[in-house]
Amino acid sequence: MQASPAFARLVDSVMPHVTLLTIEQYQQQDQWQLIDVREDNEWLQGHLPKAKHLSRGIIERDIEHRFPDKDTPLLLYCGAGQRAALSAYNLQIMGYTQVASMIGGYRAWIQHQFPIVED
Repeated sequence: MQASPAFARLVDSVMPHVTLLTIEQYQQQDQWQLIDVREDNEWLQGHLPKAKHLSRGIIERDIEHRFPDKDTPLLLYCGAGQRAALSAYNLQIMGYTQVASMIGGYRAWIQHQFPIVED
């Protein structure tokens, strides 16, 4: 689905405040907890190895139960990067100190032909 202009403006407004990581940077650094913020049906169709699932709709509600240490390095991804960036921004507001969004998200991972997990 094509993003609405208002959604695009919202994403653009948070991007200067969000750390972005490439897939290659993620692969070179072992400290990140990988979180998939896509919807349940997207997760079930395939997700990145080692990823935990906290969809965009519940991540702010449930993050402190799953990751109570707010210094935990969290790398979020979605389909292309916009939802992950919005979630990363919100987690920073909630006090998480090491949050990033994966550039290109799931689509970029697939384009690189890296392995996925299918449930």
